[in-house]
Amino acid sequence: MATTQQQVAGGAKRKPVFTKVDRLKPGTTGHTLTAKVLTSKTVLYKGTADPRPIRISECLLGDETGTIVFTARNEQGSSSSLPFPPTESLNLYFSRKVCPTKPACKVCELFYLTVDLMKPGTTVILRNSKIDMFKGSLRLAVDKWGRVEVTEPASFTVKEDNNLSLVEYELVNVAEK
Repeated sequence: MATTQQQVAGGAKRKPVFTKVDRLKPGTTGHTLTAKVLTSKTVLYKGTADPRPIRISECLLGDETGTIVFTARNEQGSSSSLPFPPTESLNLYFSRKVCPTKPACKVCELFYLTVDLMKPGTTVILRNSKIDMFKGSLRLAVDKWGRVEVTEPASFTVKEDNNLSLVEYELVNVAEK
């Protein structure tokens, strides 16, 4: 348990530094960015013994500098990230069971699946995201240390002709002389 002095000295939260899509580079982490979702396509849907299936979607999202493919996996969003009340179209889960009858349940911890949050036209904030490489191209992802939040619609227009995921990268070993 941290003391009050430790909380004051090291517990002060710092403001996030927002990155633009065109500044993303291979192998980098810790990005916070605001982007609009352009498309969303489910690439894996696997039912399991657990009531929650495994779902992975690839979403094209971007800002005024470019676009990139984001890999959305099951639970990366949270109940506190919605600025609007939940609707029946969102899947709500608590205690590993589907809760379609209690969308405003205050007793249970609710989770919104990132896959369901990533609807075209939605503006999201990705916190602590990272760049993964997939078949030589960039993919934006959020692991368990990151967060996906839905926010108010952004005023910018997405620059769709600069898709960073279409740029192919190749690892080159440089020999020193």
